Amino acid sequence: MREEWDRASYYAGGVVSTPALRIDTASPADYDRIADLTVRTYIDGGLASPGYAAELADVAGRARKAELLVLRGEGDRVVGSVALVLQGDFGEVTESDDDAGVRMLVVDPSAQGRGLGKMLMTECLERSRAAGKRRMVLSTGSRMTAAQRLYERLGFTRVPERDWTPVPGVDLLVYSLYL
Repeated sequence: MREEWDRASYYAGGVVSTPALRIDTASPADYDRIADLTVRTYIDGGLASPGYAAELADVAGRARKAELLVLRGEGDRVVGSVALVLQGDFGEVTESDDDAGVRMLVVDPSAQGRGLGKMLMTECLERSRAAGKRRMVLSTGSRMTAAQRLYERLGFTRVPERDWTPVPGVDLLVYSLYL
């Protein structure tokens, strides 16, 4: 589904200055850009260790487990991405068929701070509601403070009893939102 984001300023609180944004499902032609963007943002941004780079770059693997969404800017350039989990489990996020989840939300560092992450998350929430899900669940790294602030502004609450450590030294915080 290709959706023009004429209402971008609504979702971004009036901050987005580029009206030509749209969210659609990623195609295999997008995978290299998503991989580069994700690895660069997470690793270079100090949000993940270099040992996690291979998983961050495995966009085709994510697309097999989730609906991979992209946010496109001018010239069809991918400026953001997120994996929306509506069925099954991907990364120990969901607990039941009533849950949806998100993984690996990323926005190009040059476009951060303009509400683009909020646009992607709002789309995930809308699609989850349309799919009949009752709760959105996600994990985020303890160092991802900007993401944590975004989730809290959207109404997510911490679920500390579900926090987990996939590998030593990587502590993931769990948030949820009843839809």
